[in-house]
Amino acid sequence: MHRDTSGTLRVGQSRVLVELVIRAFQDGATPEAIAQCYSTATLADIYAVIAYYLRHPQEIEAYLSAREQWAEEVRRRIESRQGNLADLRARLFGRRGAI
Repeated sequence: MHRDTSGTLRVGQSRVLVELVIRAFQDGATPEAIAQCYSTATLADIYAVIAYYLRHPQEIEAYLSAREQWAEEVRRRIESRQGNLADLRARLFGRRGAI
C-alpha cells in the first residue's frame, strides 16, 4: 500500500484505490476475485491491504469516511456550478425528436 502525491492510498505500486479493494472485501469478494478485477494489482498486494484493514479497522474506516466526505463535497461543488440541467436535457431531447 502506498500514498500517492494527493494523499490517496493505492494498492502496492498500482493505481488501484485501496477503498475499492476494501469495499469489495466487505461485500464478500475473495482476494482472488478482487485480484481478477484489477490486473495491475498483485494477489499478494490485495492480501496485504486486506490484512492491514483487519489489523487496523478504525484507521481504515476513518480514511474511507474521509474519502466519502471529500467525494460528497466535490459532487456538491460540481452540482452547484452546473445548476439545473433540466432545461438543457429538455432541449437536447427536443433536438433528438427533430432529427
